[in-house]
Amino acid sequence: MKNTTFAAILMFLAAAVGALVAGALYLRRREKELDEYEQLLFSEDFSDDEESGDDASEPEAEEDEMVDAPQEPDGE
Repeated sequence: MKNTTFAAILMFLAAAVGALVAGALYLRRREKELDEYEQLLFSEDFSDDEESGDDASEPEAEEDEMVDAPQEPDGE
């Protein structure tokens, strides 16, 4: 086998190993991100945020009423 053929094969194997390592690192990072998302999605803290979000929506409705009241006298 010629030296150039051996070098070409060696370079091809190095490129294949590099691609496999890059793919493995990407999949590991993506799996961690998905695990974090899943923990946020199914955590009990998230349901507490929903309850506080419901409480926050009630004052917003009151604020809308307050905004409507000053607009009526200005329009007349």
